[in-house]
Amino acid sequence: MKVLVTGGAGYIGSVIAAGLLAAGHDVTVYDDLSRGHRAAVAAAAQLVVADIRDTERLTEALTAGGCEAIVHMAALAEVAESVAFPQRYHDVNVGGTRSVLEAARSAGVARLVFSSTAAVYGAPETLPIDEDSPLAPANPYGETKLAAERLLFEAAAASGGRLAAVALRYFNAAGADGPRGEDHAPESHLVPLALKAARDGTALKVFGDDYPTADGTCVRDYVHVRDLAEAHIAALEGLPQTAGAFNLGTGSGSSVLEVLRAVDAATARSTPVEHAGRRAGDPPVLVASNDRARRLLGWHPQRPLDDIVGDAWTWLRDHPRGYDDRTDGSR
Repeated sequence: MKVLVTGGAGYIGSVIAAGLLAAGHDVTVYDDLSRGHRAAVAAAAQLVVADIRDTERLTEALTAGGCEAIVHMAALAEVAESVAFPQRYHDVNVGGTRSVLEAARSAGVARLVFSSTAAVYGAPETLPIDEDSPLAPANPYGETKLAAERLLFEAAAASGGRLAAVALRYFNAAGADGPRGEDHAPESHLVPLALKAARDGTALKVFGDDYPTADGTCVRDYVHVRDLAEAHIAALEGLPQTAGAFNLGTGSGSSVLEVLRAVDAATARSTPVEHAGRRAGDPPVLVASNDRARRLLGWHPQRPLDDIVGDAWTWLRDHPRGYDDRTDGSR
């Protein structure tokens, strides 16, 4: 299959693009490199540097590549930034998705896999969170992803069967896949922050140690980035039968202190910790039910927390300055 991956130079997108190539698909990566990295793009993929909101350029890329499918990863994805700049998030995440759907219709693309998020659920009423849980985003990031999902399914319903679509709602992506790892500026995710704290001997802030959990710290559902990539490939190859929304999580969670113990084991160091008060809006536990993905995609995560942290540490050790490709305009 010929597949275009928007945001395919980003953390998760680059791993998906590499996985698609390994599975025998032809891949075009479409990325403006504002937050992705040229060095993360597999050599066998064609790279088009452009903005997803440029519908004409996107249509040209789809047509020139003979693309039959899109994996739509390109988005802004920082909660705090979305609170500070909600219109920017609406423009890129919602407007960008509208552009992708218009280009897909013009180019006759039949399959579309959309990168969504657990943030569409907000603070859950029951655990684990399944796909029928109330959709109540608690921040602009989650709101824009939910709006993009609705555009996606509306377009599929209106296509008369010409477009089949699936939305994959990830929980906490982490880890690395060989030469592809996590390099955000600034970084906000626990695993890379904890690894850098252990490496540099700087204190990691732990927000809240009095939650109603086993050790008092927040519990989150961490999924290896390679497991996520395999879910995207399964969803893409299974369309149209796999249409709909799916949670991608492990079905269990790890607390902040459990992550820190894994970091200490991987690095053979003791991570300095600074305890701070709870952050407003942080639920004690966010854990996914992945029953639907198991049943309909045949997918289940295979890599435990120790592998997630160990692979992330190997990548960070091999890339102490990240991708270090910022001279070409990427981050």
